[in-house]
Amino acid sequence: MIDLRLLRNDPEIIRASQRARLADPSLVDQALAADVAQRESLAKFEDLRGTQKALGKEVAAAKGDAKAALLAQTKELAANVKAASAAATEAEQTRQDLLYQIPNVIEDAPTGGEEDFVVLKDVGPHRDYAAEGIAALPHWEMGEVLKAVDTARGAKVSGTRFYFLTGIGARLELALLNLAIDTAVAHGFTPMITPTLVNPEIMRGTGFLGAHSDEIYRLERDDQYLVGTSEVALAGYHSDEIIDLSKGPLRYAGWSACYRREAGAAGRDTRGIIRVHQFHKVEMFVYCSPADAEAEHQKLLAMEEEMLAKVELPYRVIDTAAGDLGTSAARKFDCEAWLPVQQRYLELTSTSNCTTFQARRLNIRERTEQGTQTVATLNGTLATTRWLVAMFENFQLPGGGLRIPKALQPYLGGLTEIHP
Repeated sequence: MIDLRLLRNDPEIIRASQRARLADPSLVDQALAADVAQRESLAKFEDLRGTQKALGKEVAAAKGDAKAALLAQTKELAANVKAASAAATEAEQTRQDLLYQIPNVIEDAPTGGEEDFVVLKDVGPHRDYAAEGIAALPHWEMGEVLKAVDTARGAKVSGTRFYFLTGIGARLELALLNLAIDTAVAHGFTPMITPTLVNPEIMRGTGFLGAHSDEIYRLERDDQYLVGTSEVALAGYHSDEIIDLSKGPLRYAGWSACYRREAGAAGRDTRGIIRVHQFHKVEMFVYCSPADAEAEHQKLLAMEEEMLAKVELPYRVIDTAAGDLGTSAARKFDCEAWLPVQQRYLELTSTSNCTTFQARRLNIRERTEQGTQTVATLNGTLATTRWLVAMFENFQLPGGGLRIPKALQPYLGGLTEIHP
């Protein structure tokens, strides 16, 4: 949630953010009006409540006809207080609803939509199979050849966009995710196995029940949600707490299954395991003082690049445009792997600086010399099932085999190559 002080003192910053996101700036004016209405209704209620308390003292001291008159006045005033209380509650809810519709204020993100990103770096080399004389296969065919992925039986059992990882496919995913956990631990992160079902207030607090709510699986009978990332559970881990950041940021690495409806993916990436309903992921999550957030964001990006280097994948880093940011992100960097067979880039990681937006919704604070303040939160992907796509397309050998990156070999018993 945006800072009310910023809304009141400098609403143009929020309007400018809305315009950069290609979103509706009039929401800012609606929220301002609702804030004025809420404060006025609350002041009216408190004034009437004060009068009611004073009248109560007069009634206690009065006698006879004077007391009867005061009691009649008290009854009428009680009805007015009740109505004013209801009006104040309604005004507060209206303001809250509008505030929850306004996404985080961007910080230096490029203006525009999905195609308006800025490329910050490109790390190669980009493989040229034709020059090597190799008839390379797209990842969905390579997965079948290696008996690593079975999408046909996944669809039979669970429907489209489901799959089985079998044999070396399962082992590769476990190797990749274990490498990610070891990398996170080496950087001081606490590993976590997180819940994949969360309560509505946690899902709402992280910003996933707004514009992107149709991507989320909801269990109506239990009024709970399946997470699309362990970011949700990790953000809720310290909800309604005052945390100790005196020794520096709190850093967690969550391993979880993730579930996404892919509601807007009709006809896109229907083959293979790019856009699927279930996958595994190691997600970094950081709580820090707001002043440290930008530096922490760069650290998360550096760790993502470290992992990509370990797995020997070519990639580029992009500064995501404001209109393509999630509700909670003020800025986001994506790392996209080059797919030489498909001749395109594929997002493998993203890292977002959510500033104080999520923590304000979830009531997470720290103590400072000046009192308590809302903390900042950040998140970043360290590895997911999707990385297998890039590995299958980049490491093919003559004859249909696959090379194993050196960093993964210890997790696979020293295996250096896979052959059909």
